[in-house]
Amino acid sequence: MNDWLRELEPFWRPIPFMDPAPAWRDAHPELARWLEALPEVECQDWEERLPELSSVLAGYVPALARYQNLLDLPRLATEAESRQAELAEVAAVDMPGRKRQQAGAFAAAISPLGYPVLDWCCGKGHLGRTLARRGAVQVTGFEWNPDLVTDGNRLAEHYGDPVRLAHQDVMADDLKLPERHHGVALHACGDLHRRLMQSGAQAGLPRLSLSPCCYHLTEGERYQLQARQTREYGQCLSVDRNDLRLAVQETVTAPERVREQTMRISTWRLGFDALQRELTGNRHYLPVPSHPAWLNNGRFEDFCRWAAAKKQLALPADVDWAEWLARGEERYRQVRRHELLRHLFRRPLELWLVLDYAVFLEEQGYRVRLGTFCDRQLTPRNLMLDAVREGD
Repeated sequence: MNDWLRELEPFWRPIPFMDPAPAWRDAHPELARWLEALPEVECQDWEERLPELSSVLAGYVPALARYQNLLDLPRLATEAESRQAELAEVAAVDMPGRKRQQAGAFAAAISPLGYPVLDWCCGKGHLGRTLARRGAVQVTGFEWNPDLVTDGNRLAEHYGDPVRLAHQDVMADDLKLPERHHGVALHACGDLHRRLMQSGAQAGLPRLSLSPCCYHLTEGERYQLQARQTREYGQCLSVDRNDLRLAVQETVTAPERVREQTMRISTWRLGFDALQRELTGNRHYLPVPSHPAWLNNGRFEDFCRWAAAKKQLALPADVDWAEWLARGEERYRQVRRHELLRHLFRRPLELWLVLDYAVFLEEQGYRVRLGTFCDRQLTPRNLMLDAVREGD
């Protein structure tokens, strides 16, 4: 995976929103023409069928022929097992249906349970309560938000579940873990799930099961490899926060209204960027902060004036707003198609990260299973590491 990603680095490293002329466009003109000629409806269709897209684009980039084999992973629980493990709907108070299904699938993938459970970054303890009804004799939850701790303990007491949540910052220097517990984390973000691996292994926890999320939420600008073997491999990738964001860009749940709003604001940002390049001679993308909600229903001109004020850029009085909006629309069309190519590498990059985790856990004396615990339609973050300490 590492060497494949390195070979194809020119296709996924450039960020289409920031770079209108990536080097691969000149090196592979036929690929660029094919992508940029795609009608919008086909572009959206390919977005949902990236494995098939890799087969088509292998005609332009032969290394993409290996795409599907590289991503082939076992499913760790069947759909029937996952449904059976879900928390009963009557007891799933404050628990959205999608989260209930995810917790059930996670629970099925790590069954049977043999140790008391430590639910890491547990929120209201929905996963912990799900596991309690799957045979966990005791569940301890760590959560930094005291309101969630209070609500979660109230729910557990009301339904008679053997779950107790504690107010705990898992990143604290003086963190102490309970002995002989099974550490679990469903979508703990970035440094939080990495802390579970590190502190759990150091404490000798007999089992660690986690589904990572939001890899880019990390203190450092660059990703710190976890495993000694990957650090010592001379040709190992070096990735920064922007690269890590690529691994989590996929969404399958955004409603149409949200997608339309995202497209409109993205078009405005690109139109403003084209305008600022013209006015300043700057050849690089100019980042603009998150916009206030009132601009969502405003005009392109309103957005540009707000953005210019934020960047202390004086706008001339005779700006042709229609022209720059049209340029933004054209750039968005190009970005959409260039991103389609880049999105091919979301899952490979995520798997590269998780394989580093798996090697780290093996180095700490664990036997590791890596697979998916649910379909991507339920959550794109469906990878799971299940690590059992040798001898346990």
